Amino acid sequence: MAELQTTYSDTIAAGFAGMVANGETSNRITRTCEDSAGIPFGVPVYRGTSDHGCTRTPGGQLLGISIATSGLPAATDADEYQQYDNVAIMTGGVIWVTAGEAVTDGAQAYDTGSAIVDTSTDNDIMTGWFFDGTAGNGALVKLAKR
Repeated sequence: MAELQTTYSDTIAAGFAGMVANGETSNRITRTCEDSAGIPFGVPVYRGTSDHGCTRTPGGQLLGISIATSGLPAATDADEYQQYDNVAIMTGGVIWVTAGEAVTDGAQAYDTGSAIVDTSTDNDIMTGWFFDGTAGNGALVKLAKR
């Protein structure tokens, strides 16, 4: 029988991108993915062109952050929604994301189009969303809208 895992970490990961971080009150909605490339977990999601659509492309109205799910079909990527999938979106609450640069606790979040950062220059503001911890580039960090 093939071995699925042969090495183990001394610590358990705190979370993963798109994981709801805690039991604080949150609000969640569902929209349909319009992007042919799909929408990864734990990224900003914007209002799409159709009445119930959403997109990863910045510039429009920010809906929230995509929530990870284990309910996707086995034939698809395990860590992103595919075009026409129903996308779970957190519009308020606390969720794990991947920092696109070194970020500081309490800093306003911005979307570069490919990462969530705390640098405002040439980036779209994620109004109401703030980092809930300090993290390095590429590290997991909680993002909160309270």
